[in-house]
Parts: sequence; C-alpha cells; structure tokens
Amino acid sequence: MFKITPNPPETDPTSTHSGSKNKKHDEAAKRALDHYLLPKPEKSEEASKPGQLFTVAKNADNECLLANLSENLASADAMISNLAFDLEGPRRHIALGVQQLIELSSLLANRVLDNVDPR
Repeated sequence: MFKITPNPPETDPTSTHSGSKNKKHDEAAKRALDHYLLPKPEKSEEASKPGQLFTVAKNADNECLLANLSENLASADAMISNLAFDLEGPRRHIALGVQQLIELSSLLANRVLDNVDPR
C-alpha cells in the first residue's frame, strides 16, 4: 500500500513550538535544566588559592586533628620500617634516621593529645 506524505511534512499552525510564548517557555526550561545539570562551582577561599589541593575541615576539633596526626605518623613509621629492612648501607641509615624522626614526632603528637584529653 502506498501512502502519500508531503515532503517536508506540513506542520500544524497551532503547534506548541512556535510563537514568542513558547520561545520563553523553552528558554525557561533550558535555564532550569542547566541549573540542575550544569551547576556552577561554589566560590570559596580555599578554592580560589592556586596550588592548594587538600584542605582540612575548619570545624574539626583539636582532639580529632591530633588523633589523625598520630595515625598518619604511625602509618609512615610502618612504611619506612618496612623499607629500611630492604635497603643496605648508607641508604638504610638514612631510612632509619627518617624513621627516628617520625617516632619522635609521634611521641610529641601523643603527648599533646594526652594534654588535650587526659585519659
């Protein structure tokens, strides 16, 4: 069966995509979609500083900061200890020196943590 279709198809004069009212509606819909799908990044003090990759939450209390510092130092101590036993000669002495500095820093951090929150 052969069906006759105009080329291009004729459009209805009362179509929803014509007129200034519909143009305003389309622009409003585009703005709404852009608002949710393409949000603008928030401006903050930290974000505007070039070269700053990491930040510490401003509302973190001293106990939390010191506890995390102690855990980070303990992790660094474990890593450098493991590395030191794989090295020989002067490189091993350097690694053990770094380990000693980490251990001393850990002791200082733990003392401050004890002063902040005695157990």
